[in-house]
Amino acid sequence: MRSSNPVFSREGSFGRDPGYAGFGGAQPPTAEQLAELYRAPAAGPRATGRMTMDDVVANTALTLLTVVAAGAVAWFALPAASFAIAGLAALAALVVGLVVSFRRSVNPALVLLYAGLEGFFLGALTKAFNTIWPGIAIQAVLGTAAVFAGMLLAYRGGLVKVTARYTRIGLAIAVGFVLLLAVNLVAALFGASLGLDSGPLGIVFGLAGVGLGAFFLSLDFAAVDQAIRAGAPRRESWRAAFGLTLSLVWIYLELLRLIAILRGDD
Repeated sequence: MRSSNPVFSREGSFGRDPGYAGFGGAQPPTAEQLAELYRAPAAGPRATGRMTMDDVVANTALTLLTVVAAGAVAWFALPAASFAIAGLAALAALVVGLVVSFRRSVNPALVLLYAGLEGFFLGALTKAFNTIWPGIAIQAVLGTAAVFAGMLLAYRGGLVKVTARYTRIGLAIAVGFVLLLAVNLVAALFGASLGLDSGPLGIVFGLAGVGLGAFFLSLDFAAVDQAIRAGAPRRESWRAAFGLTLSLVWIYLELLRLIAILRGDD
């Protein structure tokens, strides 16, 4: 069964390697070989090269640590208004992220490169925001952690069920949201505004963005569960780490924007 998560739905992603099934045309084992296999300890997921939840947790932690480390470098090395450098880092992260998403096989080095570029962008952007609204960085970090914990508890508790209908509706809303963001950006370049960055409409739009981030997390959780059940290769845990990082970055950015709107000019 293919994953409903766009990041995890590439052909070959989270699939079973052909070598896992059958004996590849080899001769049947002898009675002595069968007896030896019977006496041997059972092979767990790690012994057979399959992905485990521990792999996902470890690689996600390493990816997020890279984001934080690169963000700290940008925070301490750049002046508060380094928007040009932040923009270049964001563009580079976008390119690398697209490469990771569309490659049939996941490359851990590319995932960590994406995390470093994204972290550098977030560090520069957060410093600029924190100069205007002191304390907004820790508020956004705590908010992101709260959304992650809340969605994980809701998913594990069965309150959120990732069905085909749930996925279709959520992705349709996400497409509309991104298109509206793009229109708002183009309007801002020409000195106009759709009112999405301030006032009540901006608050509603910000809450919708955070909600979509939580929706993406639910797809990530479902994709990880599906991959582990399917016996995906261990290296696919890096794809899971990449998808979870994407969702958390989305939530963090939306919370930064929402908190800035709520705090206004104070």
